[in-house]
Amino acid sequence: MTQTDFTIHTIETAPEVVKDTLRTVEKDNGGYIPNLIGLLANAPTALETYRTVSGINRRNSLTATEREVVQITAAVTNDCKFCVAGHTAFSIKQIQMNADVLEALRKATPIENEPKLDVLAKFTVAVINTKGRVGQEALSDFLQAGFTHENALDVVLGVSLASLCNYANNLANTPINPELQPFALAD
Repeated sequence: MTQTDFTIHTIETAPEVVKDTLRTVEKDNGGYIPNLIGLLANAPTALETYRTVSGINRRNSLTATEREVVQITAAVTNDCKFCVAGHTAFSIKQIQMNADVLEALRKATPIENEPKLDVLAKFTVAVINTKGRVGQEALSDFLQAGFTHENALDVVLGVSLASLCNYANNLANTPINPELQPFALAD
């Protein structure tokens, strides 16, 4: 797939209303703006939604590792190469996710030796593929693994955040930043 005609904004090209946001993102990311943010700058309310929901998602009832299981699972399920790379980088650098767990998530294979995370990944796929109509068996398996109803709704929250990012990137065929290329899936 080739690049679409969406602009990936920089601070210089972005609408005035989002320039300060892009400056903050650049500073927080060690000197670069992830192309997802440059893309969302085309729609200031989409960028605001992403930043707001990201902040809320970071406070949800799931652990940091569990939140990344949801994000990477959604990115793989939705075939969003940009988000797979971005969340892989975050999972390695920020939360030191177990390499075997990360590899299983990226390959959409069972997570060996981490049954609770495996159930979470399967539940996330079920939420996406059934549009939330996971059925009693999937919900029971999720709850029996030690998760709660609050956790189930926070998976939906994570999927909603991932959907915004994954679908926007897939719509625009967002190129992966050079900083994230080492974390991209091999073609």
